[in-house]
Amino acid sequence: MKYKDNWEETRRKFTGYWEHQNTGRPLMCVIARKPEIEALSERHPESVNDYSEVMCQGRYYNLPEELKWKDMEDKYQNAERMVARYRHFCENHLFLAESFPNLNVDFGPGSLAAYLGSDIGFRNDTVWFQSCIGDWEGVPEFRFNPENSWFQKHIRLVKRCRELAGDDFYVDMPDLMENVDVLASLRGAMNLLYDMAEEPELVKERVDQVTAVYYEYYNRFYELIQDGFGGNAYTVFQIWGPGKTVKLQCDLSAMMSPAGFRELVLESLKEQAGKADHVLYHLDGPDAVKHLDALLEVEGIDAVQWVSGDTGPDGTLEKWDEIYDKVIAAGKSLWIKVYSGEPEDWIRNCERLVWKYGSDRLFFHFPEMSYEEAVRLTGYAEEHWSDIRGTFRSK
Repeated sequence: MKYKDNWEETRRKFTGYWEHQNTGRPLMCVIARKPEIEALSERHPESVNDYSEVMCQGRYYNLPEELKWKDMEDKYQNAERMVARYRHFCENHLFLAESFPNLNVDFGPGSLAAYLGSDIGFRNDTVWFQSCIGDWEGVPEFRFNPENSWFQKHIRLVKRCRELAGDDFYVDMPDLMENVDVLASLRGAMNLLYDMAEEPELVKERVDQVTAVYYEYYNRFYELIQDGFGGNAYTVFQIWGPGKTVKLQCDLSAMMSPAGFRELVLESLKEQAGKADHVLYHLDGPDAVKHLDALLEVEGIDAVQWVSGDTGPDGTLEKWDEIYDKVIAAGKSLWIKVYSGEPEDWIRNCERLVWKYGSDRLFFHFPEMSYEEAVRLTGYAEEHWSDIRGTFRSK
């Protein structure tokens, strides 16, 4: 891989992580600015139109005028220019530890809704899906439709990006999304919540249909992006796995009762997880935690990412241990986002987690940082966090 020096070792560590048997230090996503652009990092974006805007891995710096997007189609759907912009990013950054170059080709989170009838709205700082089902009466069964215009646009984009990227970097699996989250995009969240209360059997039937078509679409993208090991990278979460690798979620679960979640969503998650080789579950927000016990019953979920919300503290807060205790006791791995405080705080907070849970099933995702900070962080981890058993023992 052109922009990654230790990819073979990184693949080995990801494989160990999914099997809960990683050796050495925990997995760490560490992306560093090259020293020659460090001075540019002091400039703060003044608006969302600033081209140092935050990417999922870091920021653009000194983007040439000819690469700046002209409109939303140029930003989200022009393969040649998307790849050129990402190459510029790669050439100005270093992918250290288990970070690796991977191009996000999302049409926003939840593009499966567009393949099933929704329309997509693109803005510079967000993407949304327009509800299109006013009433379920007369709405045909959801089926795989290879002729859907959004799917055709998306598959062409991914195919072309893959051709242009070659073996230089990965092209990610788009975030298709699943279960009631897809239905919420199609129907509108409040309308769907009323449907759950008034017609739960209808909602369950529609969830089953979404589940049935998910891998029909996933597999078409997988055929384009898989590597020589049958593996793929998954968008935003900076993960790779040897085999079909997916992220599952149910953000609407924050507004569902535990009984409703079990009735309408849990079996869908079990079915989807059972068809993948490696699964990360994205657990989003305090109101979703009530479903953790049910989620941990899903054998096919290998790792859990907990996030406290858009503006909450990062994943190292000691309060979250009550969540992590359950995940580790269930034999699963943890994906932890680190951003609160300064680099010294990151080291101290992560060290507490390593000493408690051990180094064999932890993934730490760090913000973009300077090369000097990255060297200090990775060096400390190698010296102090390797092959730690951890003090936590399940009751």
